[in-house]
Amino acid sequence: MQSNLICASFSGQIQLPPIKRTNKESGREREYLQPNEIGRLIVAVKNNRHCLRDQLIITMTYRHGLRVSELVGLKWQQVIWDKAKLHVNRVKGGEQSLQPINGDELRNLRALKRKYPESAFIFNANTSQGLVPLKENSIFKLIQRAGRIAKLPFSIHPHMLRHSCGYQLANKGQDTRAIQDYLGHKNIQHTVKYTKLAQDRFDGFEKLF
Repeated sequence: MQSNLICASFSGQIQLPPIKRTNKESGREREYLQPNEIGRLIVAVKNNRHCLRDQLIITMTYRHGLRVSELVGLKWQQVIWDKAKLHVNRVKGGEQSLQPINGDELRNLRALKRKYPESAFIFNANTSQGLVPLKENSIFKLIQRAGRIAKLPFSIHPHMLRHSCGYQLANKGQDTRAIQDYLGHKNIQHTVKYTKLAQDRFDGFEKLF
């Protein structure tokens, strides 16, 4: 999944229908995205006024398996610049973790910090009261809009990026315990669903018939 910054000038707003978050409402057959679909989301926000911020939101939610509340709560002090690490605080009693940051992600974080040096939070919005941390609802709207622009065949929501992270790790051969720790799951049963759908799990079965 490529995530090089590809911002363009802002070209206006698109009106979207209400967010649909369940399979029944949306007609989705899966609750995760493929890496190429994540890439399409990143391309889809290139015309946003806050392109750099929005592409980082998609990239970090996916790569670090963040819940929306964890994303909007991210602070600059959680970035360990000299080690290229992100200290992730989990909600729901999940375990904290120290996760690597890719080079492109780190460069974009530095660029974003230069734009908003006065804020303690990584992701902000400009309001009449000044800079304020983004709200969870803003993230839902951003991701839904990106999915529409990317012409994905179903409506999406931010938690699908967290699921996508789990499935990608499973598909790359990471063991269930490591994925559990990375995503901060307290109960390993929440992690097993990713390894159950690993794309090579049943490779070779066709030779048995």
